Amino acid sequence: MKKNKLLLIGWDAADWKIIGPLLAKGQMPNLKKIIGEGVYGNLSTMNPPLSPMLWSTVATGKTPDKHGVLNFIEIAQDLNGVRPVTTSSRKARAIWNILHNKGYKSNVVGWWPSFPAEPINGVVVSDRFQKMNKDPKKKNPIYKGTIHPESIAMDMADLRMRPYEVTGEHILPFFPNATKIDQEKEGSLSTFSKILAENVSVHNAATNLMHSTEWDFMAIYYDLIDHMCHAFMKYHPPKLGAIAQERYELYKDAVVGAYRFQDMMLGRKLQLIDDDTTVMILSDHGFESGNKRIIKMPKYPAAPSLDHRQFGVFVAKGPNIKKNEKIFGLGLIDIAPTVLNHFDLPIGKDMDGKVALDIFKEPTDPTYIESWEKVEGDFGEIDKNAKVDSISEQETMEQLVELGYIDRPDEKIETAMLKVGCDIKHNLARVHLGKKDYDKARDILLQLIKEKEPVNTIPFYMDLLAISLKTEEFDKAEEYLKLLREKDKEFDFTTHFAEAHILVAKGEIEKALALLNKVKKTRPSAEIFFQIGKLHRRNSQFEKAKENYATAIEIEPDRAKYNRAMAEVLLRLNEYEEAAEYALTSIELVKYFPEAHYTLGEALEKMGDLENAKIAYETAKKLKPKRFHRAERALEKIEEKLSEPLNLNEKTLNAYKEDQIVVVSGLPRSGTSLMMQMMDKAGMDILTDGKRKADKSNPKGYYEYEPVMSLHRDNSWLTSANNKTLKIVAPLLKHLSPENRYKIIFMKRDLDEVVKSQRVMTGKDPDTIPVSLYNAYYEQLEQINVWKEAEPGVELIYIDYKDVLEKPEEMAQKVQEFIGLELDTKAMAGCVDTSLYRNRKETIKT
Repeated sequence: MKKNKLLLIGWDAADWKIIGPLLAKGQMPNLKKIIGEGVYGNLSTMNPPLSPMLWSTVATGKTPDKHGVLNFIEIAQDLNGVRPVTTSSRKARAIWNILHNKGYKSNVVGWWPSFPAEPINGVVVSDRFQKMNKDPKKKNPIYKGTIHPESIAMDMADLRMRPYEVTGEHILPFFPNATKIDQEKEGSLSTFSKILAENVSVHNAATNLMHSTEWDFMAIYYDLIDHMCHAFMKYHPPKLGAIAQERYELYKDAVVGAYRFQDMMLGRKLQLIDDDTTVMILSDHGFESGNKRIIKMPKYPAAPSLDHRQFGVFVAKGPNIKKNEKIFGLGLIDIAPTVLNHFDLPIGKDMDGKVALDIFKEPTDPTYIESWEKVEGDFGEIDKNAKVDSISEQETMEQLVELGYIDRPDEKIETAMLKVGCDIKHNLARVHLGKKDYDKARDILLQLIKEKEPVNTIPFYMDLLAISLKTEEFDKAEEYLKLLREKDKEFDFTTHFAEAHILVAKGEIEKALALLNKVKKTRPSAEIFFQIGKLHRRNSQFEKAKENYATAIEIEPDRAKYNRAMAEVLLRLNEYEEAAEYALTSIELVKYFPEAHYTLGEALEKMGDLENAKIAYETAKKLKPKRFHRAERALEKIEEKLSEPLNLNEKTLNAYKEDQIVVVSGLPRSGTSLMMQMMDKAGMDILTDGKRKADKSNPKGYYEYEPVMSLHRDNSWLTSANNKTLKIVAPLLKHLSPENRYKIIFMKRDLDEVVKSQRVMTGKDPDTIPVSLYNAYYEQLEQINVWKEAEPGVELIYIDYKDVLEKPEEMAQKVQEFIGLELDTKAMAGCVDTSLYRNRKETIKT
């Protein structure tokens, strides 16, 4: 056998939550052997999690908007109907095309989609090979294009298993109580027979080619686990309340049976390779097996995908693969680049994935070319215009309908084509949404909502609502929410997150909390607890946030965003080691998560591990597709600390930075206008529009700038304040863009005096101080104290209003040192008028 061979095995929907207990019981010995000799970990999926799209991503290393496979079915080439997706749907070259061009031999069996078979150097047994009619009276010919080379088609035909060949001996390991199933009423055993026969057919073809042909690369795809889960997962232990005990007893062993049978097939393949062959096993997504399982699937395009989980599995072993190690952060898009790197071939720069260097003992540095699509030569590709057998397509369509992946196409061809065209566009919009390209997604969706019946526009409005929330266009979000409720009265139940988000945007946080807490009582979920935790985090109620995040993680421990949120709140509670652990867990789940790397950097910095904090910040900066300003500021701060250690309790470097913005802030009536006057006299460039005139409460002027008032909605103008001084009231500080550097002079004043001064200004009784207002201001000051520590681009000093009045020269000097420029401190001190110090707190004599 040749060295450097690679066997790639796809197990659609395989999930660690099922595999883990089976490994512990010794019921998947072949997979356990590979794990012991190699590496294993999660493999993150993509949105939307539709199998033809995902397996095409595995084969190409590109997202669906690039490779072109966007649905289960598509509009036919002659524009006269719809058909299942084919190889012609794929616009990007697959691994086997590239290997063909470089002289390698590949075998591809059952990949979805791979019909018509491509004329590569090797053998392709396409995904139509195993599809056969359940009726024993009907013939099952191998249609043209099913196998390459065609010369072996007749030999391969005998390897297929027919559904009617499945016997009781085949059935009982999956359904020990099969004799109690009423086959007159139930179609379950018929469904099972078809699933089993198809996967045995794939296995027979694969093992035959493994020992009868020479090959360098082999890819085999099985849908056994996925189809068995869609059919029988609702009966899997633990029993769901809505499932009758009788039916539970009949079908509870089916899913485990599928996994064990898959492992048995793996064992046979392992017998057919030597130790020099690298093996990779992966799934395109996981499958819900807990309380989120759906009993009755809604009427929704590709609704079965709602049962899919974010993470699939990845396992690998081979001569250059590490042994018995868990690896982290892999995604579907990383498989093709990793396979190319295994064969010492360059990666296309237009591929979205990266080489999984962590899995290799001795990794080879990747090399790159612009794009494999631009390379001239023979890539073993099909004629995209070749006609496909229509009978084969009809049979395949029927099977997709039976499995629930698609609704039966409308008999009226124009209607069927319209619906499929909309589904494809919608899936493309969802791909853009997953890539955070909100403008492209929105443009497609705005066209789709113009469609009339029979097209269901509700899913399009749902995604527009999601985009509006992501882009903080809350008026639009509210409009879409209203439209959705008008279109579907039952929709009210599923919009609590959106409604809560909109309430928060309006500042009605308590209402949002009440809404989510109400939903929590009737339908608790990890996401509910997470969102409640976010609201408590927003209110600086860190202990309550921690409690809710912990519950979310307990329910769904493998959600990266939950672990990152927990890390962030632990930072605010000064629990730095625990914060680092949760940040690391988040990174282990999703390696390319810049915010998690940033949070890890924060935790390490607080722990005094500046070198590793620097690495974490650098990684965060590198991973962010756009500039990560907060990480850039954090890096600057770390480098300064490394060169000259500072007192970590201080939030000032006393050094001038180019393009810094000087902000005078504080609670209302705390002396901000006086400090702005001082900055003006100091020679600083003041950003003010003079629209608010001086009055009795502020006889020397307010120094305000109108855009500050809407800072929470738009902070894009802040760069125009570079090298200037402006006033921003304390509650708006958190809306400062991390793109800029800030020197904040925060005015302090006794809270009794602040509240009393405000009440005089508004014509209210100054001797009646509302406790709620006092407490709100106290909490605001605490939040600012926490916020300043979390913002690397922010330096902040506290200046006491009373000190300014009593020691103006000393305070002017302190401000000058803080800003880092020569100021006219004499003029600053000279403008202080102590007669304005009204509403001062009386000294209590004891």
